[in-house]
Amino acid sequence: MANIKSAKKRVLVIETKTARNKAIKSRVKTYVKKVDAAVAAGDKAAAQVALRDAISELNKAASKGVYHKNTVARKVSRLSLAVNKLA
Repeated sequence: MANIKSAKKRVLVIETKTARNKAIKSRVKTYVKKVDAAVAAGDKAAAQVALRDAISELNKAASKGVYHKNTVARKVSRLSLAVNKLA
């Protein structure tokens, strides 16, 4: 542990931010898995609903700075492509 007061505070703040970022990333992964599961099952209606929710979560994560906007754009593009390939 650090000796300087400001360094101690930074350690605590970083722990808080890390926990927040981890929770947001976990939430995004859950929604992405729901889309992948619907695509694997071949259920287009469920996949479209799951895709809408996943895009919303990804955009929220980008706005909070958890993911870079280009990373989110890439993930959304790949998910959309997978859903659109369903007949």
